[in-house]
Amino acid sequence: MANYDQERLHQSRLGASADMSIDAGLRSYMLSVYNYMAGALALTGLVAYFAYNAAVQETAAGPLLTNFGETLYTSPLRWVVMLAPLAFILVLSFGVQRLSLAATQMLFWTFAAVMGLSLSSIFLVFTGESITTTFFVTAAAFGSLSLYGYTTKRDLSGMGSFLFMGLIGIIIAMVVNLFLGSSALQFAISVLGVLIFAGLTAYDTQRIKGMYYAGDSVAAAGKKAVMGALSLYLDFINMFMFLLQFLGQQRN
Repeated sequence: MANYDQERLHQSRLGASADMSIDAGLRSYMLSVYNYMAGALALTGLVAYFAYNAAVQETAAGPLLTNFGETLYTSPLRWVVMLAPLAFILVLSFGVQRLSLAATQMLFWTFAAVMGLSLSSIFLVFTGESITTTFFVTAAAFGSLSLYGYTTKRDLSGMGSFLFMGLIGIIIAMVVNLFLGSSALQFAISVLGVLIFAGLTAYDTQRIKGMYYAGDSVAAAGKKAVMGALSLYLDFINMFMFLLQFLGQQRN
């Protein structure tokens, strides 16, 4: 009987040790995801800020585009800058299994830098103070929603298809509004956009957490972390852009 009890105690300790190992591995994995995401946001912000300063010269008469600014914002190159991030997303999403970890990381950081070029134009429309305020509001909302997605015991997988359908609906509405130019429709799009990406933040966090597997190789775990960071990065950027429609103060 004593031997049996000792064996049960030994097994219990082994189980507890394994659980602690998984918890430590999961925390390390999620920390890597958030570090990638935070680094990408920082890179995007820096590139956007310095690109705008190189593109626009402040004068007494108002902002004046430099040669670089005319190339970036008014030449056909602007379409390349606008569409390039989508190309990076497609390559990463569909080619990650064939890419090495180093190549995946390189594409991720290049994508973040190109996004900075694309987003630099918001400084032409909104004041720097309102952009900064909106960023911190977005960061607070994102942090709360991601924490909920990480800690909740509720299964959020059922939200995925609903949110995806909503996202497709928003994209269609945005295309339609390019022709209508309706301010009411734009307001509705912005409201729904904030709600959808708020839901996606919690959903994606739980999904990324569920992707963790202790038996993954270093390369596999690294690529999962990069792709998880990409999802959360896109959630953050889109929430920020929709919130900017409400909180952003336009330049005179």
